[in-house]
Amino acid sequence: MSASETSVPPSPDPALLRQPGLISCLVGRNLSAFSSQVQAIAVAWQTYSLTHSSASLGFVGLAQFLPMMLLTLPAGHVADQFNRHRIVMTCQVVEALAAFGMAIASWQHLIGPWALYLLVALFGACRAFEMPAQQTFLPAIVPASLFPRAAALSSSLFQVACIAGPSLGGVLYGFGAGTCYALCCLGFAASALATASIRMSFPERRRQPITLESVMGGIAFLRRQRPMLGAISLDLFAVLLGGATALLPVYAEDILHAGPIALGLLRAGPAMGAVLMAVIMTRWPIRGSAGKIMFLSVAIFGLATIVFGVSRSIPLSILALMVLGAADVISVMVRGALIQLGTPDEMRGRVSAVNMLFIGSSNQLGEFESGMLAACVGAVPAVVIGGVGTLIVTGLWIRLFPGLRELDRLDDIKPAA
Repeated sequence: MSASETSVPPSPDPALLRQPGLISCLVGRNLSAFSSQVQAIAVAWQTYSLTHSSASLGFVGLAQFLPMMLLTLPAGHVADQFNRHRIVMTCQVVEALAAFGMAIASWQHLIGPWALYLLVALFGACRAFEMPAQQTFLPAIVPASLFPRAAALSSSLFQVACIAGPSLGGVLYGFGAGTCYALCCLGFAASALATASIRMSFPERRRQPITLESVMGGIAFLRRQRPMLGAISLDLFAVLLGGATALLPVYAEDILHAGPIALGLLRAGPAMGAVLMAVIMTRWPIRGSAGKIMFLSVAIFGLATIVFGVSRSIPLSILALMVLGAADVISVMVRGALIQLGTPDEMRGRVSAVNMLFIGSSNQLGEFESGMLAACVGAVPAVVIGGVGTLIVTGLWIRLFPGLRELDRLDDIKPAA
């Protein structure tokens, strides 16, 4: 392959971009992700500025985790019974209104730590309903033969949002937290409009009452699908143990002796690595040995976490976070293809809900764990312990889930019975 062929990033497949509703789906998802990232950087810095406490950063994660833990499984049932399109739009409108309230409260100096915890909990509740429904969009829009490329494109755009959000959030925080929240309000509102423009057909289904059996249907399904269960639980423990991002304000201010702009760059580090990997995978998706590649990527994630934990250099810290992000996106793509393509449509909401409960909420619980552990033993030991724990879990899961280890081609995955 010539140098000129490798120096230009590959373009998305034109056939992929011609899929009806795909562009609106990607715009809506990524505007929402961008706004969430700007909000996260503002909330983290504002909370730490108000309290100067590592534990307070952990409470931010806990405030997001609790509503997701309580609501995500019922939200999966709702996504399988009602119009997923309307669910996502409603959540994005509520998020826009909440961000507007946060902006006004910040400008008027009426916001304190407990108000931030409550508002973050509201966002957690919205995300609990939004994300399981939104995750069903992509397999409903593109055929299975194009799904790996569509997932890679979606991930690359998502990571661009994760780069731009923290970076811009760090810059805008210099003008006050209210400015960040005002931008979030506009972003969530625009994402709702983009989602509204998607034309999706929602099949009529016989409504089922919310019962314990129906709500737990996703878990029952995953218990029968060992490779899916292994992929979800592996990411759960990797994210739970490797939650170094919760401590980035501590690293930026107390260890690396930097400010909010550097915090934005550190927060964008994982996304910078992930977007590079996602762009590569858009053009050259995984063709085989997907399970082995997933285990390798999680091990690299753990090693990069350890390097970040001991680093005292901003460039090295950003590089370690980039490697961490690149490894993570591989794991996310394999897990996403396995779950979305291997799940029947009538179960996708509930299975996606379990996935979000295990993975999405583990981000917040990991932040809480990291914050509490850092308060006890210090930030550096907390991050290093998390990285070592990730490596141990990877080794155990290789033995416990041989079916996941032997997973080969992603485009051969069929819906399970």
